[in-house]
Amino acid sequence: MWILPLVGYAGVLLGFCFLTLAIASGLYYLSELVEEHTVIARKLLTRLIYTVISIQALLAVIDRFPFLLSSLSIASHAVYMGNLRHFPIVKLTDPVFILSCLLVLLNHFLWFRHFSTPPSSSRNTYPTSLYDRPDIPTFTEIASYFGICVWLVPFALFVSLSAGENVLPSMGSEYATGGSVGTGDGGLGGVGDSGARRKKGLVKAGVDWVVEWVGEMGVWRGDKGRRF
Repeated sequence: MWILPLVGYAGVLLGFCFLTLAIASGLYYLSELVEEHTVIARKLLTRLIYTVISIQALLAVIDRFPFLLSSLSIASHAVYMGNLRHFPIVKLTDPVFILSCLLVLLNHFLWFRHFSTPPSSSRNTYPTSLYDRPDIPTFTEIASYFGICVWLVPFALFVSLSAGENVLPSMGSEYATGGSVGTGDGGLGGVGDSGARRKKGLVKAGVDWVVEWVGEMGVWRGDKGRRF
């Protein structure tokens, strides 16, 4: 067979494209919801962080997860909570935000290495980790752990936070704009240029940037050739 495999590859490619568009559309919609309900979103994020910390503590105490890795995850979620100080505004150069990004990568790497390490049969003393027990976690359990305890909070913050450079200057926005209210460098005095800017979520900013980039590449010409 020659044609059927090609049809299969084309179907996989189309399915991947449609799945990517569906995920991008869902993230865009969630970002708009957060912009409209920032107070509720902050409460939900705070409770979500506390819930994940509780799960991590229970896993360390009951299921004998590695103490150091569990402590690192709990400390990481405490750092993630620091991004809620000026929610939903965040400076991309804020040390807390940069540290959060590094901790996400570090947690993913360390937990992936932990779960990919084969169980050692030489350790017959007191159990110190999950693999000292005979019941080895399944792929579903590992994937659920990564989704809930490693990726969920950073992903929710990425959807919820807004880039500081796109904030409309107002009371309380000095953190994002770097200026003071009533001055021309971020206050209400600079209405002509900075007043047109408004808060935009990180996801929306990313999607808009991709759309503009694709448009500049000439994919969407519109009515450019019909000027005369």
